[in-house]
This record gives sequence, structure tokens and C-alpha cells, in this order.
Amino acid sequence: MRTGGGHTTLVQRVLERRAETPPTAHEGTTAATIAVMARVLPPPKALLVCQDPQVRQEVERRITADLLDVEIVSDESEALRLFAAEFRPVIVTDSLDMVRKLRARRDKRAPFILFIAELDEAAEREAGLAAGADQCVGHRVSVRELDARLATARRITELENVLRITLAENRNLSATDDLTRVASRRFFGKHFPREVARAARYGHALSLILCDIDHFSKINEALGHPGGDEVLRQLGPRLQQGLRRGIDWVARIGGEEFAVVLPETPYEAALGVARKLRGGVSTEPFVIESKKVPITASFGLCGLDRVPAGERHLASRMMKIADAALYRSKQDGRNRVTATVLKGAAGSSGT
Repeated sequence: MRTGGGHTTLVQRVLERRAETPPTAHEGTTAATIAVMARVLPPPKALLVCQDPQVRQEVERRITADLLDVEIVSDESEALRLFAAEFRPVIVTDSLDMVRKLRARRDKRAPFILFIAELDEAAEREAGLAAGADQCVGHRVSVRELDARLATARRITELENVLRITLAENRNLSATDDLTRVASRRFFGKHFPREVARAARYGHALSLILCDIDHFSKINEALGHPGGDEVLRQLGPRLQQGLRRGIDWVARIGGEEFAVVLPETPYEAALGVARKLRGGVSTEPFVIESKKVPITASFGLCGLDRVPAGERHLASRMMKIADAALYRSKQDGRNRVTATVLKGAAGSSGT
């Protein structure tokens, strides 16, 4: 389906349904992995093609670097040349002719087009939609509405990109661990470096927690492998309960080892999260075949208050530091949190 011959509305409907319907445990995991994929991608590239200098300046002021990676062009021919050379998923223009020419192209992908009409009248908006625009606003659009339209363009293009990647690479199944329903090792290996790159791009904080179930081999001996699997199955939701939905995420990266990624979370805050997660595992027994089984886990944290730009292999370095902290927790008696500030001092806590 198309809106006025423009961009597909499938993505819009997916967004609307996700907002209206609370996800089940299985769907929530899928939604969480999609949210991670969307967040770690760089801002969508855009072209701002406006002949009216006043409109161009006003729209340019509203497009921040973390919203869209925009290139500003006043000449339509130059804009079409740039678009042909490199696909831009978002186009903002006040030219109906530009809209028609973009829609006349036979490319595999179609951009999301926001048309700014000279007059905020029904006939003008209808003409924009008929030419192939996805959304239309008038020259005198309010700042709040313009911000909302631009944010919508970003959300739709991001989700469409994520869906395209997922379908093209056939990673619906491999993104999620079958047993625990958290993100898979493969997903972690691909998207944790992207979290690091995103944090470096904006100078944000980032923390990584590694979690390992204590004495898991003895648990398997006592409960059998089905009982051990049930412990793993219950651990995923316990870890997720202590996290921010849609921002923090969990991955199973080994047999009984999990990684917890905390975007935009500095060291001290991440230490508090790690302690909360440790308590969430140990305080309430796990229920296995109607039996209450006490379980503990050890944690290792690597926290960065500000991720530096241009540092190579930082993702693997954070993994090694968090893993070393986890090892110290095991050596110091288990059921503990050992935390390290990158390029700083280390400390531990546990009960």
C-alpha cells in the first residue's frame, strides 16, 4: 500500500500496532532486538532541497546531528545527482517537481519524502500526496509539528532499515537465543561493537556487565540437564526486570554466561545496576519442578563515563576487562560484583 503513490505505510502500521499492543515474552524479545538494531545504526542520511531560503534555514535549524545526517542543496539537478550517487532514505523539499522526479525513478528503494507546500491548504497537500510525497506540511508549520514530522521520518526509515537487514540476512532466528529468549551470541558479536561506535560518535557513556551462574556444573548434576536449562530459561527474565526497557539489553554469550549492555550508563550507575541484578538472582529462589532452588551468580563490570572516539578494538577491550572482573568475582568467593572503570581503579563488592 502507498500513501498518494509514495512510501509504503507498512512500517507505520507496525509502529502503531507495537505502541497499542503489549508484547508477549517472545514478542518482547524480538522487539528488544529490533530496538537495539535501530538505536545503534547511525542517523539516516537525508537531503534538504528547498528553493525558498527562509524555509531552508528554518528546517536546517530543526535538524540536529543526532536526528538526521543531512546535506543541504538548493539546486534540484545537483540534488538528483547526489541521490543517484548515494541513496538517501529521507528527502525534505518544497519542490513538487523534485517529488515527481524522485518517484519516477525505478530504484529498488524509495525514500521517505516530506513535502513543504507553499500554502497550508488542502489542495496544496493533496497535490503533494498525488506527486508521491509521504507527508505534507505548509510553509507556516509550527515548530512542534515540524519536529514531530521529522522524527516520524527518522523512526520509519530506521525501522524499515532494520526490517530490510533482518529479512535480507535471514537473521530472525539467529538474533534470539532459543532457550533463554534473550539476544544470541551472534547478535551480541554484531551489535555490541555498534553500541560502542554509537557511544563514541556522541561522546556518551557505556557500560558492560558479564554474568555467570555460580557452580552451574553442580546444578546440572543435582537437577539434570533439563533442570539446568530451566535455570537458564528463568535467568533471562530476571536480568531483564532490572533494566530499562528498549534501551538496556541482555545476550547469552556462553553456556551459563550472559552479557548486559547498558547504553548511556556511566560507571557508578552501572555498578548500582550490577548490584541490583546480583540481588535479583540470589534473593528469590528459582522454582524448578515445584522445588525452590537457591541460585547465585557472579558479575564483572567494565564502565566508561565517556567513550573516546577513534580508539580501535575498544569493544573487545571492554569484553576482556569485564571478563577479568568476572574472574575476580569467582576467585573472591562468587555471588559478588567486581567493577572496573576503564583506565581507572578497580573495586569489588559482594555478599
